[in-house]
Amino acid sequence: MPSASVLEQKKQAVSALAEELKNSCAGVLVEYSGVTVTDDTALRAELRKGNVNYRVIKNSILLRAAEEAGLTGLEDVLKGTTALAICEDDYVAPARILKKFADTHKDFNIKSGFMDGAVVDLATINSLADLPTKDVLLATVCNAFNAPIAAFARVIQAVVDQSGEEVPAKEEAPKAEEAPAAEEAAPAEEAPAAEEAAPAEEAPAAEEAAPAEETPAAEEPAAEEPAAEEAATEEPAAE
Repeated sequence: MPSASVLEQKKQAVSALAEELKNSCAGVLVEYSGVTVTDDTALRAELRKGNVNYRVIKNSILLRAAEEAGLTGLEDVLKGTTALAICEDDYVAPARILKKFADTHKDFNIKSGFMDGAVVDLATINSLADLPTKDVLLATVCNAFNAPIAAFARVIQAVVDQSGEEVPAKEEAPKAEEAPAAEEAAPAEEAPAAEEAAPAEEAPAAEEAAPAEETPAAEEPAAEEPAAEEAATEEPAAE
């Protein structure tokens, strides 16, 4: 008969394992006979990368822990050698890694498994094993959620771009109307200058016209020369 200390240790082991089963989202039970040390070491390393807790466990302790955690239906598979792989946050990793290993090792077989506190059959475990990894699943889900958001964002951006194009058009319209006004103002200011220049050019013409009229007056002494000649002819008559 086991001592009280041994029974207490087994009781603590059962309680600790039952708590792990409750906190795990999924788990897989396998028969590991015929696996070499090298292959077992490689398998454990891959399971650690997937955040999967894997260990060989006694059937009696696992059965009591499963009953304490509410997992029923494992009595028939808890025979021979048993190893347990559980994960707290990834439904796919235990089944995917162990099924891949079992496909290349004939003495390594999947016995059963559970998910969300309920025992599942081998068909469900194989379906989980065929799913993508957690990262791929998260990326797919995010893309599914982001697709309508991205489409809505593109619509909003198109509205913003269209509004941005209309604003400059309204601001340029007054400038286009003011430009002709500015051009018309310039000729209006130049017109007086042109008018003032015209009288300035006509003034010399008027001054030149005056000497042209005085020219006959300069020729009048020529008309008086016959009178002088008559005076000369009249002087002998006086003698």
